[in-house]
Parts: sequence; C-alpha cells; structure tokens
Amino acid sequence: MGDNTGDNVQALVLAAVRDGDQAAFGELTDRYRHELRVHCYRMLGSRDDADDIVQETLLRAWRRRQTYQGRSTFRAWLYKIATNACLDLIDERGRVARPYRSAPLAGNPASPPTEVPWLQPAPEALFAAPDAPAETAIARETVELAFLVAVQRLPATQRAVLITRDVLGWPAADTAALLGTSVAAVKSALQRARATLREHLPPDRGAWRASAPTRDERALVRRYVDAHERADLDVLASLLADDVRLTMPPYPAWLRGRDAMLSFTREVFDPDSTWYHGQWRSVVTRANTQPAVAHYVERPTADETRSLPGTFRAQVLDVLTVESGRIRAVTSFEPRHFAAFGLPLVLS
Repeated sequence: MGDNTGDNVQALVLAAVRDGDQAAFGELTDRYRHELRVHCYRMLGSRDDADDIVQETLLRAWRRRQTYQGRSTFRAWLYKIATNACLDLIDERGRVARPYRSAPLAGNPASPPTEVPWLQPAPEALFAAPDAPAETAIARETVELAFLVAVQRLPATQRAVLITRDVLGWPAADTAALLGTSVAAVKSALQRARATLREHLPPDRGAWRASAPTRDERALVRRYVDAHERADLDVLASLLADDVRLTMPPYPAWLRGRDAMLSFTREVFDPDSTWYHGQWRSVVTRANTQPAVAHYVERPTADETRSLPGTFRAQVLDVLTVESGRIRAVTSFEPRHFAAFGLPLVLS
C-alpha cells in the first residue's frame, strides 16, 4: 500500500499515535516494510545493512510518533526516517566506493573496476512481494549490480536525491522536504549524480532490461554451467565479452579482459595447479534481476579412504551481467549468501 492509502489510513495513524497503541502502529508500519527494505538496499548495496536500517527505522518511527502530525503522508514520513538512517550509516562508515587499488588476479592492471566490499546479492523475492505498490515495481531493474555499484560512488546526499527522484519518481519539492533542503539544492545534486552515473554505466543502458530471462539468456547460462562442469575453457571463452570483468566482494580481487579471465580460470580447472578446486556442479538461480549460478565443488583429497565421493560443497555464487549476448561481468560472492537464495551448502 503506497501513497493512495488515503484519509482512512491517515486517521488510523493519528489515532494510533494519539492512543499510544503499539500493536496498531506496528501493523501500519508493517505495510511499508518491504518497500523500505528495497529502498535501503538501493541506498546501501547490502542486504544485511538494509535489514538493520529498516528495523532502526521502525524503532525510530515509534519513538518519534508524536512528531507525526499528518501534514505529509505516513509513507513519506517513514521514507524520511529511513533515508536519514541510511545517510547516518554511510557517513559513519565512510562508504563511498572507489576503484580497486590492489593488483589484478591476472592480466593488465589498467582500468580497475569499482571496489564495493560491502556489496551483497539479493534474491528475486526481495523485489517481488505480491502486495508491493506500483511505485516499488516500476524501477525494479534499478537493483542490478551495475546500477548499485555506480550509485555507491555517489556522495550520500546525491545518492539519496538520485534514488528518490529517478527511481521512486518523487517530485523535487517532495525530495527537498524529505532531505530538509531546498528544491534548488535537489536539482543541483541530481544533475551531478546523473553525470557521475553516465561515467560509470555503459552508454547503451538508456532503458533497463526486463527482469524476465529471455530464451537466449537461458541458453547462455546453460553453456556457462556446462563450461564449469566440463572444465571447458573453449566454451567459456565463447561466452565472454572482450572486456569482461571479474570482482569478488568483499575481497580486493579483480581482473579485466577475456584473456585474463581465461588465464585465471585455466589454473582453477587444472588438476596439476595449486589453484585447482575439483569437480564442479552448478545450480542456476537469479539475483538482482540477473542470471546467477551457484557453484559447488567436489574437492580432491589425498586420503581416498576419508573422502566422500559425490559430495559437492558450496564454493561461490556468480552473478552474471549479460549484454549483447555475452557475459560482460561476473560478480562472485561467498557461500554464506547461499541461504538467502534457499540454496543448501552441500549437494550430494
């Protein structure tokens, strides 16, 4: 339920505030929990932080309930609290992303991508609540990892302005009220934020892709899975864009370019290499409206009597950015994120 909740909800909120009815107040705020979570995730790029901030928002709302006088919608009031809580966290932790300073895993160190150690993937369920209002669903594609990473390069206030204006679609006056600033300041911040995003997003992304996977995308993902399960570098090479990039948040590990990616993966696939992982099995899923592959590995062991053949343990979650029929980016995440996607840590 969004801004169209109307006078009845406003009256219920004011009554709950006046009477100090915590249960009624909690029921009203719960209606907005999902969209606040998505908003905070866009601001922060982290599921864990978004969940914490939503809890903090609802706690602040209850503590400050007497300050709500009904002059704005209840939804706008909650967004103001949530946004300010996000700004506090960004300021406290100094979270503005910058290019990687470490050497790449392989290949040329030129043109490092953006490092966002706090970045976390999100399952489709985060963006697809059945009762989500239209305002939330309109810009679902703006939770792609490329967008989130680019947004993390923005100063905190510019980040809030861009998300509120361009994602939520709020008027400049409402955004100014939310941030406690002027309309002129909002317009200036939005202009600077848009310019930064143009620098860090591909030029052909004027329209965000539909979230439903296409037939060609599904075929590409199947080939990506096959390349890993068969340790087939030729198949993998055919899927990668020339300028493909690999990042591994939270680790400062990255590389750029198909040759560098193949050089690194060759070591991972080679049984004689110290980087050898073992045999692979993979499960296809989706993250951030993008295709994703959860990889499991059956690791070799020197003592065959103690091995458990056929046991594949969680290794990595690859979120793929697919553009023009090629994989443009692979963002690899730790196995601890498997649970959020309903994936087991062991396949047998």
